[in-house]
Amino acid sequence: MLNPLEYLSRLHRFFSSQLLYPIVLSTMLAFALFSARVIQSQAFTYKNLVWNLFLAWLPFLFSLSAAALHAFFPKHWWLLIFPGIMWLIFFPNAPYIITDFLHLMDRPSVPLWYDILLLATFAWTGCFLAIASLRTMQILVKRYLGWFLSWVFAFSALALGGLGIYLGRFSRWNSWDLFFQPKEILYDIGIRLVNPLSNLRFFGFTILFTAFLVICYLTFISVRPGNET
Repeated sequence: MLNPLEYLSRLHRFFSSQLLYPIVLSTMLAFALFSARVIQSQAFTYKNLVWNLFLAWLPFLFSLSAAALHAFFPKHWWLLIFPGIMWLIFFPNAPYIITDFLHLMDRPSVPLWYDILLLATFAWTGCFLAIASLRTMQILVKRYLGWFLSWVFAFSALALGGLGIYLGRFSRWNSWDLFFQPKEILYDIGIRLVNPLSNLRFFGFTILFTAFLVICYLTFISVRPGNET
């Protein structure tokens, strides 16, 4: 049985491997910038960023739970199915914050450069959460299914992420709508797929944001090889 110090040491190594500490620091900076803006302006402008960042944390928490289950029960792969599905459903919420730059404008009492920094910090944190959680899930898939299928999984998740960002920004669907209105969402996607010339924005946006996410992810894993053992 582990003594408290050994337990804390293992917990620290696990959190470090999942990049929890820099993500928490990035989140704290985002909230600090937002709080300072509220105090200065006496208004809750950009309050949607707080909600969106909360949603961005969900896929990371699901990936964290999947990694923890694997650490405790490495032979029980079926335990990862539920957190894996939930991770995939909520994954687009993490990079979605990038699109909040659409709300950027010069507003009284707060300099434009400050709002740019505010939005950039929230967007960076969301992307950070997305990339870290995907890396964790890809490593888990690699351990069970091999290198090739892990990359099929990663690129598929990134493509679904680009699609999910579009559906959230322009069709105003939420991740939880998949539980309550799955047919409507599939119809929304299907009608665009069968009428490509009438939905160029759909294809252009999804492809470009997928490409952006792919570049972000490949850059990340090139700089930091990962936490495989």
